[in-house]
Amino acid sequence: MISTTFLLLGLALCLHVAECTPKTTPLDSIVFSALNCRKHSAVLTDFGGVGDGKTSNTKAFTSAINKLSGLASDGGAMLIVPPGKWLTGSFNLTSHFTLYIHKDAVLLGSQDESEWPNIDVLPSYGREINFPGGRLSSLIFGTNLTDVVVTGGNGTIDGQGANWWKKYRNKELNVSRPFLIEIMYSNQVQISNLTLINSPSWNVHPIYSSDVVIQGMTILAPTDSPNTDGINPDSCTNIRIEDCYIVSGDDCIAVKSGWDRYGLKVGMPTQQLVIRRLTCISPDSATIALGSEMSGGIQDVRIEDITAIKTQSGVRIKTAVGRGGFVRDIYVRRMIMKTMKYVFWMTGSYRLHPDPSFDPKALPEITRINYRDMVAENVTYAARLEGISNDPFTGICISNVTITLTETPKKLQWNCTNVEGVTSNVTPSPVCDMLPEKKHVECPFPEDRLPIEDVKLKSCSIASNI
Repeated sequence: MISTTFLLLGLALCLHVAECTPKTTPLDSIVFSALNCRKHSAVLTDFGGVGDGKTSNTKAFTSAINKLSGLASDGGAMLIVPPGKWLTGSFNLTSHFTLYIHKDAVLLGSQDESEWPNIDVLPSYGREINFPGGRLSSLIFGTNLTDVVVTGGNGTIDGQGANWWKKYRNKELNVSRPFLIEIMYSNQVQISNLTLINSPSWNVHPIYSSDVVIQGMTILAPTDSPNTDGINPDSCTNIRIEDCYIVSGDDCIAVKSGWDRYGLKVGMPTQQLVIRRLTCISPDSATIALGSEMSGGIQDVRIEDITAIKTQSGVRIKTAVGRGGFVRDIYVRRMIMKTMKYVFWMTGSYRLHPDPSFDPKALPEITRINYRDMVAENVTYAARLEGISNDPFTGICISNVTITLTETPKKLQWNCTNVEGVTSNVTPSPVCDMLPEKKHVECPFPEDRLPIEDVKLKSCSIASNI
């Protein structure tokens, strides 16, 4: 009988799945793509994991990752979650590490609140958005990491959020609901090829991080579930989000960078962001939202090849007096929208603030916002564009857009206040004096490539020696 014991840090633990796992197991010959491959591998069951859907595996995950962290300087390590249902509370990742979730594995978020520790509020927010009392750690959490991968064969992470949503609606919580995945103060991050369902709140939240690749994600939540944003890049630089399918009760993607004076003080913009090949369904929210917490700034965002179905709005800008910061150099092209309330929506009156002492002189700068090559069908409103008095949104460009209205459209199709820009080849023609028609204008989209676009993933195997 082949031993399943692993030799690790002086313990009797085997380091290579290829040498320890019988060839008949479902872990054989799995190949996947990652930023980096690992020299060492281990399976959760070798640390006491029990995949019966009832036994808590929080200690097993913590023990495994703590031990595997000692291999960071020797080619790194991978923890494999094999087939089964793995109940767990929050656990922390480590550097030079891969968490691989098998296609027949399901991580189940614990219903025991004691398995979700309290952690510090985010410095760029000052308090939690929903509750000033604090926040709970995410199911999968990491901070101050380098080279970390969370991936799988489309394995599932089920946050079991229904009870959290009920408590939120009944005002039974005094702390925020946990996210599914949050990575902070880190670089070289990959989150890919997973199915996330029923998150208690946000699903994926990279913050204060750089060089982030998020791809091949399926994210599902009931469309009436509260605050179940899909992916929220927040005060990050050099990010690539691609090939994702999201059904959400909130924004499918929400780009953020901090809240009012707290975000201004931290001053970390989200920038050099690519979002492409996204499909979104969110009847009450945006396909992609920029803000409303944008006080650290949002710039150089490139959005292309997007499909929105039965979604409230397309690429929406949300801000307010007191935010400060900026949203600028935003580029959108090749977007298809079907059954939308709004095609274009910008608002300068998103008034939620962390405290009543916001600075009314902190006005956001919204400029150089570009949309082109878009088709929208079954639309209720073409545009609702509302800047701020004495602080107009400028440099808006809309070109080559065809809009087909619903059978019962609203009479006022273009509601424009405190905005400046141009339109070109928009059908039907906008009725908006602030966005005059100019012939033969093509709104810009950058021709250069961002550094994250040239990051190549490697082909890795967890059973290469079998």
